[in-house]
Amino acid sequence: MEAGSVVIGVDYGTDSVRTVIVDAAHGREMASAVFSYPRWEKGMYCDPPTNRFRQHPLDYLEGLEYTVKTALAAAPAGTAGRVKGISIDTTGSTPVAVDRKGTPLALTPGFEEEPDAMFILWKDHTAVREAAEINTVAKSWGGIDYTEFEGGIYSSEWFWAKLLHVLRVNPRIREAAHSWVEHCDWIPAILTGTTDPLTMKRSRCAAGHKAMWHASYHGLPAEEFLVRLDPLLTGLRARLFNETYTSDVAAGQLTPAWAAKLGLPSSVTVGVGAFDAHMGAVGGEIRPYVLTKIMGTSTCDMLVAPTADLGNKPVRGICGQVDGSILPGMVGLEAGQSAFGDVYAWFIDVLLWPVRHVIGTSGLVDAATRAKLIEEAEEKTIRALSDAASAIAPETSGVLALDWMNGRRTPDANQLLKGAIAGLNLGSDAPRIFRALVEATAFGARQIVDRFRAEGVRIDGVIALGGVAKKSPFIMQIVADVMGMPIAVPRSDQTCALGAAMCAAAAAGVHPTLDAAKKAMGSGVEREYRPDPGRTALYAALYERYQRLGAFIESEIMKEHQTA
Repeated sequence: MEAGSVVIGVDYGTDSVRTVIVDAAHGREMASAVFSYPRWEKGMYCDPPTNRFRQHPLDYLEGLEYTVKTALAAAPAGTAGRVKGISIDTTGSTPVAVDRKGTPLALTPGFEEEPDAMFILWKDHTAVREAAEINTVAKSWGGIDYTEFEGGIYSSEWFWAKLLHVLRVNPRIREAAHSWVEHCDWIPAILTGTTDPLTMKRSRCAAGHKAMWHASYHGLPAEEFLVRLDPLLTGLRARLFNETYTSDVAAGQLTPAWAAKLGLPSSVTVGVGAFDAHMGAVGGEIRPYVLTKIMGTSTCDMLVAPTADLGNKPVRGICGQVDGSILPGMVGLEAGQSAFGDVYAWFIDVLLWPVRHVIGTSGLVDAATRAKLIEEAEEKTIRALSDAASAIAPETSGVLALDWMNGRRTPDANQLLKGAIAGLNLGSDAPRIFRALVEATAFGARQIVDRFRAEGVRIDGVIALGGVAKKSPFIMQIVADVMGMPIAVPRSDQTCALGAAMCAAAAAGVHPTLDAAKKAMGSGVEREYRPDPGRTALYAALYERYQRLGAFIESEIMKEHQTA
């Protein structure tokens, strides 16, 4: 590699975008910057009670420019001229309707404030009905079951369900939309000037895991299937794509305009994009049969296996298996939980309601003091709960919870499901309920491991990434105890952005392969959580109760849905 080469990774998360500048020789972070989406922070274009979550493309563009320029300003002098590549990761499936030029409709006249013209965030669940119809038609139309490599169940969180829902409910979008583009495809297209939806390089990761793309189908599902699903989809397949690309491939080079805007040379290579969890797995140094868990607001669980081992054998109940979606030459398998940290955040919001709405309006103290009290409560509550909950023995709480606050992603996606808390009595205080919620998320993690093993996919170890893995020893120890396996936490605080930087190094030819970039730029392990055998045995019994409670709740919810 050329001495002194620098690469940039841009990580688009749910709430913010982060850019890291990395020395390509060894992966050391040189500078970074974060930008919180201003419109998203205000709750614009979202309606949580109906599970509608939309983001404006301007949040993404403003964040890209701000974080790259700010990180470059903080880096050593001359860094910009040494940058060889830039790659991005995003949440997903997060698609948007675009016009013939590939411009998101929200950036065109008349659609600036229209939620259906925005990017449809991964956790938007407005398309539950459409997902159910996709599953029904796929298994009954008489042709290929296009869900076979999606775990056998299509989710409302994914590409086709979301776009079909919008086409059905919004005639204006239906008239104006020429095509649809994933967030992880749009940013590289913008940077390289290849926004034409027919020619932009589409991510293998996004297409395979969320849009039912597979090489054996020669691309996306057949026109006949899509029209059977809904005539509104007539002709759309021809306005999408057939080819897909792995994240070690170059999408192009920076346009002069974007090079000037970011303060970079126009010779910088832009890599093909991918989803945050997939590039995070690369940054966490994923290797065959080691489950890599991205643990944040939700979880995304990644596994890679040699193509020769897995072939085209479908793995039931997961979120897809795609050749090359994580590492070229490996089948990437994805699973996950629709809510993880969001479960704890929900409980904190419940507890802090009187703080915000009673103390927050109290006339006993001045406005500045009220604000400080609320801020202190928000900062200290989860730490205090963790400390108190850690002193409670798992077998004495009596409280049992289900972690389906945002539906269930894996195993067997079902976004109709709801969370539950059982075993409450007058002694069930906040720490006991919090501990039960943490245990529930750990039980949900174990269900994913059990499903992989039941499908004949072995798991040799666990790597944990993300905010929860880095910040909460209490939660991580419970997860290790429940799973009965050691969990390694990488040293890097920004594994998704680091993984994007590794992909940039491969796409730009700084390293000959993505595997070589991963080995050279990896951060190593910071900490390992080892299971306590005694607690693992106790949790085995509680896990059986969790499964029984889950089966009951799911049965009741589905009965209600069928009679509604």
